[in-house]
Amino acid sequence: MLELRNLSKRYGQVRALDGASLSVAPGRMLGFLGPNGAGKTTAMRSVFGLVRLDAGEVTWNGVPIGPEQRLRFGYMPEQRGLYPRMKVGEQLIYFAELHGMSRTDAAASAARWLATLGLSDRTDDRLEQLSHGNQQRVQLAAALVHDPELLILDEPFSGLDPVAVETLADSLEGEAAQGKAVVFSSHQLDLVEDLCEDVVIINQGRNVMGGNVAQLKESSPHRRLEIDVVGGDGAWLPEVAGIESEEVEGSLVRLLVRKEIDLEAVLSAARSAGPIRHFSFEAPSLSEMFLRAVTQ
Repeated sequence: MLELRNLSKRYGQVRALDGASLSVAPGRMLGFLGPNGAGKTTAMRSVFGLVRLDAGEVTWNGVPIGPEQRLRFGYMPEQRGLYPRMKVGEQLIYFAELHGMSRTDAAASAARWLATLGLSDRTDDRLEQLSHGNQQRVQLAAALVHDPELLILDEPFSGLDPVAVETLADSLEGEAAQGKAVVFSSHQLDLVEDLCEDVVIINQGRNVMGGNVAQLKESSPHRRLEIDVVGGDGAWLPEVAGIESEEVEGSLVRLLVRKEIDLEAVLSAARSAGPIRHFSFEAPSLSEMFLRAVTQ
């Protein structure tokens, strides 16, 4: 298990981390979320000793992380960390060997990951000849080629087309299914909601929300309520306690409401206005919970 506990880090007058914490167990995927400048990248870099923390503890299976542990980790930085003029295949073999693999095993693993990520025909191309999306795939392959126990990925989906996003998502799900611990940051919150069992949200270097995604959604005090009344225009909406915001689009009414709202009173008013074509009462999305967490 990876644990980051009470991390603190200042850059001059800027406090990048102010007690941030997270943990992820083998076989789990954790979405590490926050606005730009929240401290996510600083926290991720601390796992690899790229940041000297002012305070806090970073451990793997209860042991402080050192060079021996890091050899078993895979890291995908937000900024490109590869050699632009080096051939793709040679580059992956080189990184695998740095992590202790034999030349033969490194070559086999590099070939396997290039095939998995749809890049077998680019093995002998220099990295700089590839599109941004394909460079991103090679960066992921470099993080995976040595069969790591832990994956730390900083904005891995940034700039990818839908096909590449699906390929990368499938690869990460496969790694977690094999017992790997996966942590990644992303601003694509719908994707995080689909992929991750757990999330941690930080803002200004502090934790503002965290836990199992399904449990967080269920425990939210808010719900999304949608009602479409045939021929309606929203004028039927009653004045009941618990409605926090409303949006009317033709006959469709979208509401953000408190979980304990008197649904029967709302439905009764809707029925009096005409036949109900659509009704839904759902927990908020991860995107909605994120916005509320970082703007309160």
